[in-house]
Amino acid sequence: MINTTKPINPPTDELCDFIVNKIGISRSALELGIKRSNLENSPLPVVMRSYGLLTLAQLNEILIWQKDN
Repeated sequence: MINTTKPINPPTDELCDFIVNKIGISRSALELGIKRSNLENSPLPVVMRSYGLLTLAQLNEILIWQKDN
């Protein structure tokens, strides 16, 4: 875990929509990821992968989408 006093930006609505609509993750799994992301002050996709909510292929797809958008 990285300790920092500067909070990371919350996930955008576009990212959340992509995760639910294109990746196929349930809204409840996304909400859990957002909560944990805020608590851990870590990027949403990384937190979701660490909790087993995303496969490595899904994480890669999200990271590619983020790079392009």
